[in-house]
Amino acid sequence: KGPGVCRSGREDMALRCAASLAAGRQPRCPRLPRPAREGTVRWSSAAKASAVKINEKASREKILTLESMNPQVKAVEYAVRGPIVLKAGEIEKELRKGIKKPFTEVIKANIGDAHAMGQRPITFLRQVVALCTYPNLLDSPSFPEDAKKRARRILQGCGGNSLGSYSASQGINCIREDVASYIERRDGGVPADPDNIYLTTGASDGIATILKILVSGGGKSRTGVMIPIPQYPLYSAAISELDAIQVNYYLDEENCWALDVNELRRSLNEAKAYCNPKVLCIINPGNPTGQVQNRKCIEDVIHFAWEEKLFLLADEVYQDNVYSEGCQFHSFKKILYEMGPEYYNNVELASFHSTSKGYMGECGYRGGYMEVINLHPEIKGQLVKLLSVRLCPPVSGQAAMDIVVNPPIPGEESYSQFIKEKESVLNNLAKKAKLTEDMFNKVPGIHCNPLQGAMYAFPRIFIPSKAIEEAKAHKMAPDMFYCMKLLEETGICVVPGSGFGQREGSYHFRMTILPPVEKLKIVLEKVKDFHIKFLEKYA
Repeated sequence: KGPGVCRSGREDMALRCAASLAAGRQPRCPRLPRPAREGTVRWSSAAKASAVKINEKASREKILTLESMNPQVKAVEYAVRGPIVLKAGEIEKELRKGIKKPFTEVIKANIGDAHAMGQRPITFLRQVVALCTYPNLLDSPSFPEDAKKRARRILQGCGGNSLGSYSASQGINCIREDVASYIERRDGGVPADPDNIYLTTGASDGIATILKILVSGGGKSRTGVMIPIPQYPLYSAAISELDAIQVNYYLDEENCWALDVNELRRSLNEAKAYCNPKVLCIINPGNPTGQVQNRKCIEDVIHFAWEEKLFLLADEVYQDNVYSEGCQFHSFKKILYEMGPEYYNNVELASFHSTSKGYMGECGYRGGYMEVINLHPEIKGQLVKLLSVRLCPPVSGQAAMDIVVNPPIPGEESYSQFIKEKESVLNNLAKKAKLTEDMFNKVPGIHCNPLQGAMYAFPRIFIPSKAIEEAKAHKMAPDMFYCMKLLEETGICVVPGSGFGQREGSYHFRMTILPPVEKLKIVLEKVKDFHIKFLEKYA
């Protein structure tokens, strides 16, 4: 009958008809007979114009936009899965479509994902998790008794004897007991209390949770968090999300990325002018830098934290990954205890471990734990409350963590196979660490410090001024420009050093050493050839 009027006399029906027309659909009216299949309903041009106007009004502005979103989330950056990884994904799609490139595959050397790079799972760990997941297998003769024993113990700690039930927010009690026993064995008898153990969704979850409870204040009293540069981008991302203040201290590249307490003091004193520094983060062994801290360095750091009243976070997820001769992993907890009661009873320390690294490489299970000591009793309650909001960490990840801390022991059926697999992985990583260091240091314009531990190389690269100018023209950091060119010309995906932080005027990239030896050799040769051509092009 015309715009805004319907034979039914109902305004809402007119709006529906108009919207249908604007969307290109034939309107249905309860007061009109349905047209024949070949027939059409004819509307006047005025009716069509009205329909379009109504539809435009119906499409209102979005509530959530870049301008209205949480600014702290917008400030978060995570280089390990940043723009270069998105570009790698695009290139993979192009390869699948048959688009020709100078390479046949993208090699993602940007992240420490061992199994994605071909590392085989540890048999015993997978056996126990399989038994926990499908308990009918407990009757199968295909599984060893020591695996069945552990699976039964874990299942007894689960509600309804099922891995599918929620656990306590702090984690399954028997697994926390096993973590405490592991820490005592590792640290030569230093006592560990299961009540101080919190199972987490990987180490990252524990780190973010502790930072969340530590951050407070406003203006100059806002919490400052001291982090190493270069750092693992989880720290800068969490600090941004919490709107805390990032306080950088620089590792000494000329001295194999050593941590110098004088640098800590410089950083702290400067930060006091604009924030309240109260957290000191240490990554040992280092990521991305691979250094392993000696005992004297750890003692100095603990004394510094005690003297300046800083809460210590010790990220120790690479504690099994130590390769260089003369290097040894020392836990902060052990050294703290051995420094005497004045330190051990006062320094607040949170230490973190994970199933994702080491010899296990079980990233996908998201298993981890943190041990938190000297926490104020009232804060302990607040921490448990905060953890309870996310209910519990994945129970399958808790089971995987249990096998890391409670592996087969001499005399058990699975011990010989377990130790053979574990040593094979670690020996292989040690060979690849040395191979990577040696090959990089043969390339003009690349310098790589010894890879003492962890699973990455972080070589320093020379970028000519001509390339720096071109990077600026593309609005890119010079090392991002370099890494993007490397990806586009060779298919190798690495992470620019600017994503981890570095001294002004220096350039790096992080590359994992996880690919199989033969593939790693190919990767290193390709990087070498690319770098030489890059220098020639931009000389």
